[in-house]
Amino acid sequence: MTSPTMSVAEAIRTRRTVRHYLPDPVPQAMLDALLDLAVEAPTSWNLQDRSVVAVLGDEGRAGLARATGGQPQPQEAPVVLVFVAEPEAWRDDHRDVHEQARSSGAWNDEFIEMFSVASQAFQEDLDQRGLLREYAVKDAVIAASFVMLAATEMGLATSPMNGWDEEEVKEVIGIGGRDDLAIALLVSVGYPAEGRRHPGRRARQHNVFRESYGGGEAGGPGRRGVPRGPRP
Repeated sequence: MTSPTMSVAEAIRTRRTVRHYLPDPVPQAMLDALLDLAVEAPTSWNLQDRSVVAVLGDEGRAGLARATGGQPQPQEAPVVLVFVAEPEAWRDDHRDVHEQARSSGAWNDEFIEMFSVASQAFQEDLDQRGLLREYAVKDAVIAASFVMLAATEMGLATSPMNGWDEEEVKEVIGIGGRDDLAIALLVSVGYPAEGRRHPGRRARQHNVFRESYGGGEAGGPGRRGVPRGPRP
């Protein structure tokens, strides 16, 4: 694995969604490094309520191709990462997480006690409002974003995939019928067999505002600052 030569900003600007891949395998050391970076992604309350399943075998990737309606990425890319959200993970024992934070000096005993009580109350509130799945999916997608940028730095291509049959994907990765788990995103990883040009993005003032949605753009007046129609 070569030493990184690309900044985060460069990775953000040069990453493209690639649909076609060379058959060359991703070296194991590179894949391990990529997955190590995935688990560094932040999660709500440090619950780490997401997992990643790396699908490399022909049978598994063929199953994911069927689950995605025959899209080429799972058929061609040597690796497809399935990001699994774990909405019920907050009910598990997290003493190992607390001990790790204590050992590193990040958290002391007083903070751990307060944090445990507060996180429990927060998750119980989410449960009552039916938002556990949404929060876990957010955490899984953050991890996927880390992977896509890290892969770009390594000279690999990726494609985030959001068009698939959830139950079929679950069957492929061995969690069929598990209603306590959710599929957040699929990301193909490999060496590109095509070049993709940047299609461009709208100017910042179209989507970035100050203080309120549709108000003035953070660096000046925005086009959405003018009402588009009558308001009640």
